[in-house]
Amino acid sequence: MSIENKEDEWIDVGTYSTLDEARERALVALAMGEAIRLEHGDQPGEFDLQVDPDVAPKVTDELREYEEEIEETDSTDRQEHEAPAHPVGIVHLALWILCLVGVFHLQQKDPGFVERFASSNLDLLKQGEWWRPFTALFLHADVAHLLGNLTTGSVFYILLSRTMGALKASVLILLSGTLGNILTSMVTYPEPFVSLGASTAGFGALGLLVGTGLVENLSKSSRQAWMRTFAPVLAGLVMLGWLGGAKAGSNTDVFGHVFGFASGTFLGIFSAICDMRDVARRAERG
Repeated sequence: MSIENKEDEWIDVGTYSTLDEARERALVALAMGEAIRLEHGDQPGEFDLQVDPDVAPKVTDELREYEEEIEETDSTDRQEHEAPAHPVGIVHLALWILCLVGVFHLQQKDPGFVERFASSNLDLLKQGEWWRPFTALFLHADVAHLLGNLTTGSVFYILLSRTMGALKASVLILLSGTLGNILTSMVTYPEPFVSLGASTAGFGALGLLVGTGLVENLSKSSRQAWMRTFAPVLAGLVMLGWLGGAKAGSNTDVFGHVFGFASGTFLGIFSAICDMRDVARRAERG
């Protein structure tokens, strides 16, 4: 594929305003096994797609079908983006914040509170204290730890609640955080390991966003570029590395972050698939 001077034996089958747009259509003709040329158009910045006159009609038909498919996909995307989103769930978010602050206040009054409710692999797997992976999500080491988790957790929660609704988001976030703590306990056992904090659930919320976004993209047109399809996964991994990595001298629960993210991704995929099947069943009945 090249940009050359025009020759009479080649005829135009399309004129495009950008080189990327022209190249994308050129790939359609190339996929048909036809030779093509890209020429500078009559106007500055324009590019003409040219083919042999004998194959021009069928290339033109294929390009028209391609344009119609793109227009249909773009129209569907616009309708999805314009569709009313779920409410943010301010009440649920406020209750979550009050709960974390209230529990932190109890920690200050009762020195043994953390010891009884933090996530401990030995107490979970040897003593059967099953509540610890869940209750640990509400505990924090200090004010900075609490404020950090409130900030990042609120952002992820707001995005997720608009995607699937406040109540469902709240349940899945807590479930992914609990699963993340359970997996951490299993991986670190039999060496003693104790953790606490809402960050495992926060990264679970990030994973839920990744999982639901991935299923949504995979359900779209097969012509969608793989980079765009897997963009939620790439973005999630970047965020996980940026926010969830351990700094030198810190006491960061990296296992909790990773397993919370992984649990959330799995639950997000499962939830999105269930939602799609439910929509399909309703459409069949309707």
